[in-house]
Amino acid sequence: MSGEASAIYTKTGDDGTTGRLFGGRVGKDDALVEACGDTDEAVAVLGAARQALRDGDSVEGTVGDTELADLVLRLQRELFVVGADLMTNPRARDRGTPGQSQVSPDMVDLLERTIDDLVARRPLQPVFIVPGATRASVALDVARTVVRRAERHTIAAARAGAVVSDHVIVYLNRLSDLLFVLARHAAGEVQEPPSHT
Repeated sequence: MSGEASAIYTKTGDDGTTGRLFGGRVGKDDALVEACGDTDEAVAVLGAARQALRDGDSVEGTVGDTELADLVLRLQRELFVVGADLMTNPRARDRGTPGQSQVSPDMVDLLERTIDDLVARRPLQPVFIVPGATRASVALDVARTVVRRAERHTIAAARAGAVVSDHVIVYLNRLSDLLFVLARHAAGEVQEPPSHT
């Protein structure tokens, strides 16, 4: 082993803090850091969904697996923007770039248009769906719950006095709605039979 420093560990977080974008540090137990961790988790779960879609795991339906996989990749990349926005030093928000390090209204609008398009192609059924039809739909449902948690942590941070963009909160809310719709597309027409007691 050489004496060179590792690029993996920096030891700067050993005091229980983590760095913010454009400088400054915050406790790792801060609600904003929790929310950022949730977005990171959602990115990973969406990766599992994307791989399952590429493997052709979802039930064949109106929207093809490749189209859904490409959409999921776009959402993964957008969640990196959400994480950057959450971790931006509030005194340096003017240094951020909409769509790259800050969530923009256009990002929210695109989510809403995507939801409308998917629902128009396959209207949602007025029934309770038990997750589990396909691996892809399960991963999308798990990602939805993680994004809901990110939304809760973000709101908690804002209520505790943290500087949080309104666009981030709205984006997370719309994203969880979109993931619900995507999970239904990935599940196809498969539904759980009613339980009898």
